[in-house]
Amino acid sequence: MADQEPKETGAQPPARTRSLTYWVQLGFVRLGVLPFLLLIALVVFTLLSDHFLTGRNLMNVVRQSAYLTLVSMGQMFALLTGGFDLSVGTILALTSVVGATAMAGTYAAMPDSAGLAILIGVLAGIAAGTAIGVVNGVGVSIFNVSPFMMSLGMASIGFGIALYMTGGTPVYGMPVEFGDTFGFGNTLGLPTPVLVTLVLIAALFFVVNWTRLGRYFYAVGGNIKAARLSGINTKLTLFLAYVFCGLMASISGILLTARLDTGEANIGATMPLESIAACVIAGVSLRGGVGRLENVVLGALFIGLVQNGMNLARIESYLQTVVIGSLLILAVVADQFRLRYVANLQD
Repeated sequence: MADQEPKETGAQPPARTRSLTYWVQLGFVRLGVLPFLLLIALVVFTLLSDHFLTGRNLMNVVRQSAYLTLVSMGQMFALLTGGFDLSVGTILALTSVVGATAMAGTYAAMPDSAGLAILIGVLAGIAAGTAIGVVNGVGVSIFNVSPFMMSLGMASIGFGIALYMTGGTPVYGMPVEFGDTFGFGNTLGLPTPVLVTLVLIAALFFVVNWTRLGRYFYAVGGNIKAARLSGINTKLTLFLAYVFCGLMASISGILLTARLDTGEANIGATMPLESIAACVIAGVSLRGGVGRLENVVLGALFIGLVQNGMNLARIESYLQTVVIGSLLILAVVADQFRLRYVANLQD
């Protein structure tokens, strides 16, 4: 018995080490690489700038991230079904141009009806952007076109339409109330874009987690053949995934137009990369069927946090795109490593 006591005492430190390692591994498996990246970003940018962790700056990050959050939540639906949407940037641009043109035209004809002009412009812009999602959904679900080719083709078409409508020049003449309310205004103590984003987060969280349609998205992305055999209308599910993506991107386009106070055909160029990066960093699998909405929101906030930190650190905008692309690659590699680790645990 006396010989056994030293062995038990000597085994305790490795047990503690394994316990810490276990929790780190569990966090990586459950949450992915995002918590670790968030921690690193907070430490690095806090050291680089004294203004980074101030309340004013953090609220600015939340406000600026609202546009990407909306697009990323829409992108999540496409990724859940095993595809993706490369036309979200064009949807922002077309929404901005069509909405601003309709709003400015109505306001010029009826200068005493600013509210009506804003309503017509918002509805026209959202309809134009959602139409891109409808066409993407029809191509992917009915004609079995690859999501890559379908969304890439629509991105070119939509961008061409936006440039044709504007000639490459911004659209002015919208009511001042539009920018004051939806771009720079506050509602219930929060910036209006943030409040709109919070409402849509709650609505989509309910759809994804508490409705049959939400479960169908996961089922189709996990195994489309099994989903079809179980009675799920896979074509309708795929169609709705791209409609939701177009709708969320168009709402973001309207809010961004209000922020810029002009209709722009050149906005949203980086949105496809950033929205996919936000989703993948948040643990949404490129294979489909895996992902959580709340993590996607955190992923979009992380991208906004990194961009804000790089701006405060005076890193050039060209290098910022390099960083975002590198984060995307890192997230994909980490996701593959996580999948292999989970497979080994199951074996």
